Amino acid sequence: MRKDAFDAVTLEILWRRMISAADEAAKTLQRVSFSTLVNESNDFACVVTDASGASLVQNTESIPSFNGCLPITVRHFLDVIGTKDMKQGDFLVCNDPWVGTGHLNDITIAKPVFFKGELVAFCASTAHAPDIGGKVRSVVAREIFEEGFAIPAMHMIREGEANATFFQLLRAAVRTPDQTEGDIWAQVTALNLMEERLHALMKEYNLSSFDAFADEIHGRCETAMRKAFKQVPDGSYNFGFKTDGLTEPFNFNVTVRISDDTVHVDWTGTSDQVDRAINCPAVYTFAMTSYALKCIFLPDLPNNEGVFRSFTMHAPKRSLVNPERPASVGGRMATGHYLPTAIFGALAKALPEKIMAASGSPLWSIIQTGVDDEGKPTANTLFFNGGSGATANTDGQSCYSWPSNISNVPIELTERNTPFFVERKSLREASGGEGLKRGGDGQEIVLRHSGKRNIGIIFMAERLRHPAHGLLGGEAGAPGEVLIDGNSADVRADHIISPGQTITLKLPGGGGYGQA
Repeated sequence: MRKDAFDAVTLEILWRRMISAADEAAKTLQRVSFSTLVNESNDFACVVTDASGASLVQNTESIPSFNGCLPITVRHFLDVIGTKDMKQGDFLVCNDPWVGTGHLNDITIAKPVFFKGELVAFCASTAHAPDIGGKVRSVVAREIFEEGFAIPAMHMIREGEANATFFQLLRAAVRTPDQTEGDIWAQVTALNLMEERLHALMKEYNLSSFDAFADEIHGRCETAMRKAFKQVPDGSYNFGFKTDGLTEPFNFNVTVRISDDTVHVDWTGTSDQVDRAINCPAVYTFAMTSYALKCIFLPDLPNNEGVFRSFTMHAPKRSLVNPERPASVGGRMATGHYLPTAIFGALAKALPEKIMAASGSPLWSIIQTGVDDEGKPTANTLFFNGGSGATANTDGQSCYSWPSNISNVPIELTERNTPFFVERKSLREASGGEGLKRGGDGQEIVLRHSGKRNIGIIFMAERLRHPAHGLLGGEAGAPGEVLIDGNSADVRADHIISPGQTITLKLPGGGGYGQA
């Protein structure tokens, strides 16, 4: 490899070319995937790491949480499988929540990239599977064993030869075998494309590895983050709030300690883990913590390992944000999506111009299971977004995905793929909190079961009792509501819906910013 330091122009070209490779792979994955979770909802990410598993780049429109989790999974492959058992043409797979993305539904696949016989990088992708078996992210699950098909770190393809036993077991365990397997092969296609682009880049610039490139961008990004940390006076910044919880509310508490160019985020004081599928493994907590800090300090900085190395984090064991096995974790985003809001609240007084009021998140979803009118097993996931919080300069966005990057599924596809007829989908006017800047509005959706058979319904919904708070004098957004045939529904329970029944979702608005 070239021994000289990269000049600024060459470094930028290499960096942008690598990001472009991830973006091209992401578009390929979307176009050839089988499920709407990938091709419509954008619930996936593609990344490139160096040979040690340190993040280099990810696709531009990726899921923020996946950006922080994927490199951890790659390093887990290195720890468990090791480089001696990795060959050209291998694909590794895992969905372990504690080293993956926090729940079984996201399948991570990594391809070791070799150049002239040496391991130089990993291309990796995580995508939300249309079904993984089990209770389909039902909150009522009490242990991970109830939540679906678990995949330890293993070879899915070895030197180009697919593991037929793996695919047989997977197809037998899920409700949507064609879609679930089809999305996996779409990931394989995307990773092959990324590998081709990396090989072309190395040949063009006469590179034998990415080590020097990685050191350069990691060092620059870490230095930039630490320089930004110095803008805040030294001290401990604390914030806490309550969320809907189960029978009793959950407590979220965070302390951000800043000393010179160091930041330590401590989640001590957050509620203990529970025997319901709403716990959030530490890997996801770390990813959401990283995302919040980057949003505040350097939102335009490309994401990579340099950002992750710029701070430290503590999450108490056996807490909601660091549960121990065999805790159930299917609905981990119902906890994890609150974490950026907590960090924003902690730093609001120190950096008021960079902070957003609370949003009408976590992400809402309906998971529908059963058999269709022809008797074929089905599973569908529909995502919905509330309003985002206002900032010092702008009103909140309506029906906006934050802190995830999940799109709403179009009405036409909802009616094509599910037994639902969409009777109404509209803005929930005036649901955003008042303030100098208003919070974004939520939305209202009415779904009628137009099929011929009963179906199972699982709700993932938050902020029904504790709405999105305002900031610096702004008012809270409107709380959400979930109704079945006009009656309030228990979102912590599973439901059976008969033909003709209706579901009404009233998504929460975002908090306002400043005195009105």
